[in-house]
Amino acid sequence: MHRPPASVATVGVMGRSRFHGDIFGVGTSSGVRIVVGHWTDSPLGEFTDVMIQFAGGHRLLLAPSESVREFVAATYTFDETIITPVEFSGSNEHVSLSSDDLRMTITVGGPTVLGRALHLIPDEISTAPWFCSISDPIARVVLRGVRTRGSAGGGRLEYYGARHQHRLTAVRASWRGEDLGELTAVTPPVTFGFGSTPAAPSVTQITTTIDS
Repeated sequence: MHRPPASVATVGVMGRSRFHGDIFGVGTSSGVRIVVGHWTDSPLGEFTDVMIQFAGGHRLLLAPSESVREFVAATYTFDETIITPVEFSGSNEHVSLSSDDLRMTITVGGPTVLGRALHLIPDEISTAPWFCSISDPIARVVLRGVRTRGSAGGGRLEYYGARHQHRLTAVRASWRGEDLGELTAVTPPVTFGFGSTPAAPSVTQITTTIDS
């Protein structure tokens, strides 16, 4: 186990770093909320990380490598971090994830209303930092807890540019062999960074931009 650094470190690529992938936001009837980031193209290569907030508020990061742990822990806030293999696989309808302690199977449904709207916007616009900046006040009002622009720590700025979004319709998850219960809303909002995933369980195709 590793504790996150007391101060934000300078890690990753200086200047502008872009991470392309999917973010899954899941709530469970046990009170555990889980955010899975599956990144297919990034300065750190392809990887999957998992942020877990337990019912009591404890925030845990599961990272597949030291470089991922260092970067993510410098950008978000955790009470604990663990380096562990994180295996991700799936199709358009079903996604499976496993680590030493976490097992998950997620069922993906159809597009959300937001997803249909995003599909009409060219990616080069929806993922541009300027667009994320002007859409942030709207996101705050329309989607409780959601932000599209904020601090990444250490004087850096982070922008979330969503490209599409689908509903999640079911989840089977266990932590250290204990079942986490049925799929629920992601409430209360998670507190890893300046914003949460949407309350309604969803997967968002996203480009995250970090400016140093």
